[in-house]
Amino acid sequence: MNRRTGELLVLGIAALMVCTSAAGADRLSLGAIDSLASPATGRSGEPSLAAAVDGTVWLSWIEQSVPASGHKAPVFSLMTARLSGGRWVAAPRVIKSDTLFVNWADPPVLAAMSREVAWIAYPWKHPTSAGYAYDLRTSFTTTGGAVWTKPVIVNHDGKIAQHGFVSLAPSGEGVELVWLDGRKTLKPKPGREPEGDMTVRAARLDAGGTLTREVEIDGRACDCCNTAVVAVPGGMLVAYRDRDKKEIRDIAVTRLQDGAWTPPTPLHRDGWKVNGCPVNGPALDCRRTDVAAAWFTMSGNQPQVLAAFSHDGGEHFGEPIAISTGDPLGRVDVALAGDGSALVSWLEAIGQDALLQVQRVSPGGALAEPVTVARVTASRGSGFPRMVLSADRAYFAWVDPKDSRLRTASARIP
Repeated sequence: MNRRTGELLVLGIAALMVCTSAAGADRLSLGAIDSLASPATGRSGEPSLAAAVDGTVWLSWIEQSVPASGHKAPVFSLMTARLSGGRWVAAPRVIKSDTLFVNWADPPVLAAMSREVAWIAYPWKHPTSAGYAYDLRTSFTTTGGAVWTKPVIVNHDGKIAQHGFVSLAPSGEGVELVWLDGRKTLKPKPGREPEGDMTVRAARLDAGGTLTREVEIDGRACDCCNTAVVAVPGGMLVAYRDRDKKEIRDIAVTRLQDGAWTPPTPLHRDGWKVNGCPVNGPALDCRRTDVAAAWFTMSGNQPQVLAAFSHDGGEHFGEPIAISTGDPLGRVDVALAGDGSALVSWLEAIGQDALLQVQRVSPGGALAEPVTVARVTASRGSGFPRMVLSADRAYFAWVDPKDSRLRTASARIP
């Protein structure tokens, strides 16, 4: 082989690699974003999405009512809807009250079992506190949301403290709950956040309202970052933002296996040291033993959204894959597709606003071009956008800053 022939061969191989990479990215692409009429009727937010094994997509949100004459506190309604025939069909409200604790970072959470059965957990103001003290309540429905059971209080410690940032995963006919529990913190002053160590606790709740297997799985965690839990073969997988004595706040994971939780271990050692809660927890999704995780970090003062894959139920994760290349704010979500790739969503700062972005990534690191779902505000008013997959479509829910109203959309997954 002469030198010229060798050069041409190298160039040909390089071109083939580029074409193959481009073809792979094309296969990972996402279809156009299609608007989906929101079931919300007014000022609304705090969305949650869940997909049942039969493909039914559930949505929950909170609506604010205009206070009645002489009533100073706003009144909130916790609502649910199911997707049917390509549109949302709203059910009667779960509850309406001025004691529902409403916070942009700590929304109600759904777990969907079927078209008729779903669970919901939500924070409820502690009757003797005007600050950040609240309890966790949960109910379930077997009638598609028409009727919900009497709420069960998840935390039984009786402390005037924060109990929130809950996540749910189906467990037989019940659910596994994981939440941040402030029973070891000091009593908060009115309008102030509590001081002391926040813990992570888990328990199983059955359909009869009995709480079992309650345990503390970490004695010190970040105060106000959401948790994540998914059911994996043989147990559960939990992810949350940890907090060590040096204020390193990386994502930790622990697994429930053989009836016991494994010692928490770092999902990845980012080394992010921050002297305050970033309000930016992780997201998980799984299909059998395949798991996808997404999270935000600012290690080295470099904001990043990262994703990692596991093929053994979360026992081991591969090296993180950088998703965003701009100025991400985090507030991530993740959903696994049938081909093993994952969709990762996040907020990307753009001036005073932000873009709700979604990007498809393969376990090998191939990335499609990011797709913009919506333009939102970079402030707390955007809350935490949510995403879920069902069949060949992805569904999104977020808050429109123009009128503070819940919006939804969908996209086909090629």
